[in-house]
Parts: sequence; structure tokens; C-alpha cells
Amino acid sequence: MKHEIKVPAMGESITEATINTILKPSGALVKMDDELLELATDKVNQVLYAPQNGVFTLKVKEDDVVKIGQEIGYIDDEAAAGAQATKPPEAKGKEAAPSKKAPVEAPKPAPTAAVPKGEPAKAARVTTDDYLSDLLAQPSMKEEKKDEKKPIAITAAAPRTAAAAQTEEREIRRKMSRIRKVIATKLVEVQNTTAMLTTFNEVDMTQVMDLREKYKDMFLKEHGVRLGFMPFFIKATVSALSEFPDINSYIDGDDLVQRQYYDIGIAVGSDKGLVVPVVRDCDRLSFAEMEKSIQGYAAKIKDGTLAADDLQGGGFTITNGGVYGSLLSTPILNPGQCGILGMQKIQKRPVVVDDQIAIRQMMYLALSYDHRIVDGKAAVSFLVHIKNCLEDPARLLLNI
Repeated sequence: MKHEIKVPAMGESITEATINTILKPSGALVKMDDELLELATDKVNQVLYAPQNGVFTLKVKEDDVVKIGQEIGYIDDEAAAGAQATKPPEAKGKEAAPSKKAPVEAPKPAPTAAVPKGEPAKAARVTTDDYLSDLLAQPSMKEEKKDEKKPIAITAAAPRTAAAAQTEEREIRRKMSRIRKVIATKLVEVQNTTAMLTTFNEVDMTQVMDLREKYKDMFLKEHGVRLGFMPFFIKATVSALSEFPDINSYIDGDDLVQRQYYDIGIAVGSDKGLVVPVVRDCDRLSFAEMEKSIQGYAAKIKDGTLAADDLQGGGFTITNGGVYGSLLSTPILNPGQCGILGMQKIQKRPVVVDDQIAIRQMMYLALSYDHRIVDGKAAVSFLVHIKNCLEDPARLLLNI
């Protein structure tokens, strides 16, 4: 019986995928749950597994674009049974009978000078390995005739022509992955279809860092996850979105649609490109629940099990370029979103506090926003609200 293999549904907005990597060749005998191939989409990659034992037949090749629901191959379990039946019986007994092969006759050595009397004669060569060892041990013809004086021919190097230089491999060409092509297309599309501006501010992270240092061990013991900086930024963002709801909106035709929920995308860099998994209903989550969600996504990204649904529906995005050492950068909006917050590197700097110069843990923040929806005043006020929440973390607990 043949078991069809079809491209599965991978999210509402995904209609096609690309055959990224074929892990089992067509005609291979596979077992249930063996990895067959990897599909690449504009959101995430997904591996297809064998639904049955049998002979795998593939109807597509790498880089082919396939539609959701399309049959791309099948597994024939009857062919597998036939393949097992035609296998030759194994030899009985613990040891197979030694094969009788004609002995390899060693090449006859070149005639050498007679061994002088009184010196022991060398053992006769009996195998090819012995012959090769002796051959390598013998001095070369050049060494034997090193005393002979021969004219040395000196050949001048040929001049390096432009044509020869062009044939040298000075560049490496490789195909862009599907996810990289889609990222490139989306980013250019956003810049062409939105009126994107960026406003900057700086935030004193000293109190957040002191709070985190004070409670990190207790937090880990109580909840089983480490306390990072991201929950502070998510809580501050939710507070700011509730004050400035237009930044949680998007344009649909002539309508401005305002979201009444707080799904925050967390941008994460991976080997295959940037992905933005979404933490749902952040206004209802505790710090521990946020950390567990973020770390769960991190594990999925590492294992390659991130699903398309994990990336759908974000209303605002937070990206942390500071983990790579970025001091100041301009984040680009995600499609369908009005704002994105860029976190930068935390760095000790001298600042004025109560008319005194003090060393504080400072971070630059960047807010990119769609000027078609949000005016400059609202955008700057939004970022200042986040700054105030982070510089006085008690505001996050009291919702003020």
C-alpha cells in the first residue's frame, strides 16, 4: 500500500514552501519517523517524517516550490516487504569461510649489486606491503646520482595575465535561502509602504540591574528559570501601549484597526535568519511566565521545532541588538505593525544625578514607528513612558 506524503498546513498566511534539504534519497528504505526532507517557508523551516516503514519515493527535488496540500512523494510498505524477501540468506556459522584468492605476486625488484661477503642478506619480500616499505626506504635516483654534475634548467615564471587572474576563484557564490529572501523582500517592502521614523532616548538601567541582582537566585529557585531583562521591557511596553493605543494599531484599507490585546514579538537571531516568536497576552503574564515562554522559544529555535503559529499575530516587536554589542541602531518595522523597540548595549557612563556626577548603567533605546498612524509627540511620549517605567521599576508593579 502506498502512503502519500503531502505538504502540511503551516499557518494561515503560508501558501507555499520550498524543498530545502532532502534527507533521504528517493528509493531509500526508511522506517517510521525517519526524517525525509526539510521544507523552508517565509516564517520557519519544518522537517517531514516518514509515516510508515517502506520504500520512499520522492516526486520533487531540492529548491522546488510546492503548494500546501501538494503530494510530493509516497512510501510503499509492500515494496519494503518485497525488498526484505529478496535479501540473500546470511551465511550460517559464527565465521564466514575465508575467500580463496590468488596470492598477490610481489613485483620483482630491480637487480641490485651483490651483497658483499660478511654482510647479512636482506629477507626476501613476501608481500606487497613489504615491497612498498622497501621501495620507500630506498634512496631516490636523484640521491644516488647527486655527485653527477648536470646543467640545471631555470624556467622563468610566466607573466600573470588578466585572463588568468579572472579564472582564480576569488568569490564564493551560493543561493540565498528562502527565509533570507523573504526577509529581504519584507524589509524592503516595509520601507517602501510605511512612513517610518525613529526616535531615540536613553534609560538608566541601574535600578533594574540592582533589582535583578538582588532577586535572581530566589527567582531561579522559585520558578526554575533565570530572570533576564526582557520581562522588564515587555511590562514597560504593555504599560506604554495601554497609554498610547494607536501604536498597537494597523492600517487596513481606509480603516485604522486598534488591537485590544498585547501580543509582543521578540526578535531572535538564528543560524537561518531572523525570527520573531510572539509572547501572547503579555498583560496577563507574570515575569516568570514571560521568561518561561521566551526560553521555550529559544529551545525550539535551537532544536529547529519552531512552528509557523509561533510567529503569527504580533502587534509590537522588541529587538535586542545590545546582546551583540550594538550601541545605537535603527530597527525596521515588521509588516502589519506600527512600532518596534530597539534595546542597545548597557554601558557604564558618567551622568548627572541630583547635580552630582555619578557612574550609572546606561542604555540607548530606539523606537521606530509608522508616521502615518502615530505623530511625533505620541511616539516620543511613548518612549519616555518606557524610560520612566524602567528607571523606577516599582511603577511596573503598581501600574502607574
